[in-house]
Amino acid sequence: MFKSSNITWRLIRYVKPYRAVITAAVLFIISTALNLAFPLVSGQLVNAVTGVSVGLSVGQIIGMLIAVFVARAVVDIGAQFLIAEAGESVTRDLRQSVYAHLQHLGLGFFANRRTGELTSRLSSDVTVVRVALVNNVATLLSSVLTVVGSAALVVTINWRLTGIVLLIFPLATIVARLYSRSLRPLATKAQDRLAEANAIAEEAISGVRVVKAFGRELYEVQRFNQASQEVFRASLKLSRIRATFGPLIGLMFFFALVGVLWLGSQEVSAGRLRAGDLVAFLLYGAVIAGGISGLASIFAQFQEAVGATRRLFEILDTQPEVRDAPDARDVGAVRGQITFDGVSFAYEDNREVLRDVSLDIAPGEILALVGPSGAGKSTLFNLIPRFYDPTRGAVLLDGVDLRRLKVASLRSTIAMVPQDTMLFSGTVRENILYGDLNASEEAMIAAAQAANAHDFILALPKGYDTLVGERGIKLSGGQRQRIAIARAVLRNPRILLLDEATSSLDSESEGLVQEALGRLMQGRTTIIIAHRLSTVQVAHRIAVLDKGRLVELGTHDELLAARGLYYKLYSLQFEVEEVDDSAQQVVMAQPSGEDAPGPRPRRRGFNPFAMLDAGAS
Repeated sequence: MFKSSNITWRLIRYVKPYRAVITAAVLFIISTALNLAFPLVSGQLVNAVTGVSVGLSVGQIIGMLIAVFVARAVVDIGAQFLIAEAGESVTRDLRQSVYAHLQHLGLGFFANRRTGELTSRLSSDVTVVRVALVNNVATLLSSVLTVVGSAALVVTINWRLTGIVLLIFPLATIVARLYSRSLRPLATKAQDRLAEANAIAEEAISGVRVVKAFGRELYEVQRFNQASQEVFRASLKLSRIRATFGPLIGLMFFFALVGVLWLGSQEVSAGRLRAGDLVAFLLYGAVIAGGISGLASIFAQFQEAVGATRRLFEILDTQPEVRDAPDARDVGAVRGQITFDGVSFAYEDNREVLRDVSLDIAPGEILALVGPSGAGKSTLFNLIPRFYDPTRGAVLLDGVDLRRLKVASLRSTIAMVPQDTMLFSGTVRENILYGDLNASEEAMIAAAQAANAHDFILALPKGYDTLVGERGIKLSGGQRQRIAIARAVLRNPRILLLDEATSSLDSESEGLVQEALGRLMQGRTTIIIAHRLSTVQVAHRIAVLDKGRLVELGTHDELLAARGLYYKLYSLQFEVEEVDDSAQQVVMAQPSGEDAPGPRPRRRGFNPFAMLDAGAS
């Protein structure tokens, strides 16, 4: 666990680049000096009014007070501006650091966390830190300087009265330490509950179609309300503790001031203290009480900021599962030979999903991965771009272990077209250019034409500048797939990874996508997670996985002749199609009329690969 002091020092590192903080600190020192002059000048005014000679007239003293107030206001404005600018800059830097680090973390990190929780870190937690830096740093500096300066000045007025005031400081320190033990865990719990509520909201909004399709609006409202109630309870406990802290400190100083009044009146009666000096002392006491009360409020909010900052630093301290080795090099010219050499892989639960897989894929070869759900197809797929590293064995590109290559350089040679196409909520143009941000307009259009996307894009309201909506919701499935293919074409990869992109499309869209994929695969090493037999048959070879092992490897005809697992899957599909064809013929032979049975819909396109791949591999 992080200590508060460590968190504070790490946060200060973000402040160091901004010299405006130093200027602001100097201005706060000047402001504090002007603030401390007020009780002293006020005391002199009382002395002058009561006939004690102070060397200045009442009018001159009042003029000094006005000058002090005006000067302090000007200095405070400048200091607040500088602190706000520095605080916002530090907040921006912290948010950008966390987001940049998130981009470099592996898939395993995101698999164990909900999206809403991570966005809460970037929004709610950073906002808590921003409030602490922008709103409270100024108050902190002012309060500390005021308390220290006032304590020093009251000693010069009367040391007996000073003793009463100073008794409060150790008591206030003890109370603050006791409160910190309660505030910090409560603040952390409140932020965690808020993150959970944000995660629920994010999931429901992202899956709004499923929510509405199943009529679960009320269920989602109740689920969010329950999470929101947990936020309320945690925040209420925090607020109750925080609400008592400041007033308790203020009450302690009130009793101290009562003691000062009692002893001070005796000192004035005995002639050891002038009335104006007692007034000055009381004003300094009030200033100290106000400063301590301000510090108490800041202290409570600081505990919240510590909890929020701790969670941000936990992300920053998480090491990527996959990162460049010290001697990693660029890929260079790529032929496209991929080798799996005795590869095994297990996730965090130590359950092996790949077991001693050895496979060599030639440059330009199209290889289809086939097997039941959970066979390890997706895991094998994800090892190629180094989303994960194998637990044992090695994956090689042109004979070089992927772990000896720079991750960014490796992935620049790879393009992926997933089954569930991910488009970003920008324009069609921006989504295609995601494949190559520096591509020309001509290259982008050529990529769209190669993907059979150009014509439908021109038919959109604003052509290439049409907004696609979140995750491409304004486009059909086939349109999204063709934009994803255009993105891959523009990247011009040597290695192509396809998680069969046509398994959920209608016949017309499937034909267009298959044609585009055929052009894209030419001359490229291609690995396909296959769900349909039509896709399997375009592959040069087929690798059959079962329970994490490579059980069969060969061409379509060779695997049928071997009469193994692939043959069983193929036979199942063939038999189902035969049954469907027979049923269709029977339906066509039925008599027409009112009493004739209705036509039985044929289960067109059914195949066991899609059925068996319903779960994650």
